[in-house]
Amino acid sequence: MNGFTLTCVLFDLDGTLVDTAPDLIVCLNHALTRHDLPTTAYDAVRPLISFGAAAMIEASLKQPASTALKQNILATMLNHYQCNIAQHSVFFPGMPETLSTIEALGLKWGVVTNKQKRFTQPLMTALKLNHRAACIISGDTTANSKPHPEPMLEGCRQAGVKPQDCVYIGDAGHDITAGKSVGMKTLAALYGYLKPDDRPQSWGADGYIDHPGQINSWIKTSLCL
Repeated sequence: MNGFTLTCVLFDLDGTLVDTAPDLIVCLNHALTRHDLPTTAYDAVRPLISFGAAAMIEASLKQPASTALKQNILATMLNHYQCNIAQHSVFFPGMPETLSTIEALGLKWGVVTNKQKRFTQPLMTALKLNHRAACIISGDTTANSKPHPEPMLEGCRQAGVKPQDCVYIGDAGHDITAGKSVGMKTLAALYGYLKPDDRPQSWGADGYIDHPGQINSWIKTSLCL
């Protein structure tokens, strides 16, 4: 790749690095039950995880609800999630090997997510990733979250790399927009939490990844290995 020297691989967290859907949906249904509301089906809300808990709640409600009720459901869900951060969350198949290969190649890697720090840090710790990552940027680390360029630039600052020497991998359009806004290469994770009406080929990514194992193939090609 002409003029591109890869030094760092940056990941979105939910739906790209880790499959957090099992924990998030269990906590959502816990909150709905606590508020005497019907639970929701796993497949109905999984595609909305990249858009946050409020979007999951909105999609799960079978009838109109007041703003106050939605806020109460959200608080219940997030408090329960904070206490059960990694009960069922797992790496996507092949991701541990992908991270090991990145490290073996002497590259840095990190996380830039819209997930709040109070969830990001405990999850990274539970998965024993916090000391391996060159940067961990949460949705509230900077004043703006993705697709704004600010968290991407802060990730590069913490990792000690240049944006143009990074690739950013995410499963939502706002991930690709954020990476492109600062001159990063971008890969769309098609195995993540895509909505039925998503058209990832229209996002303008530099590549499309069907499973984590393909990330290493892309990296080795970029390094001419």
